[in-house]
Amino acid sequence: MMKILLVDDDAFLRDMYAAKFMSSGHEVAVAEGSSTALKLFQNGGTYDVVILDMVMPGTSGVELLDLLREQFPGQFKHSVFLTNQGQDEDIREATEAGAIGYIIKAHSIPSEVVKKIEDLIAKQK
Repeated sequence: MMKILLVDDDAFLRDMYAAKFMSSGHEVAVAEGSSTALKLFQNGGTYDVVILDMVMPGTSGVELLDLLREQFPGQFKHSVFLTNQGQDEDIREATEAGAIGYIIKAHSIPSEVVKKIEDLIAKQK
């Protein structure tokens, strides 16, 4: 069981992925953007993995990851991007920010996304 923070501005996708992770036995918190995610961390939230969208209003996923690494380094172990942005530049930027994985939403059904993230986390142990 993983404790997951899922950050995505698309309510339908956020809720769908959260439900899929929960049905696989994981604990999931959700945030529609950086301000909500930061509040969860400020309130002491800790997570095994933070799953981020690349493009969100205001702060991008990479900018949010940089903020989380700077302000809350001990409160999460890993980060993975789950996005529709598939350009090499986006993947490089996410990897340089410390993400252990980069999944393009359109290339995987939700159950495959859950499996890919479980496998990424298992490889880190």
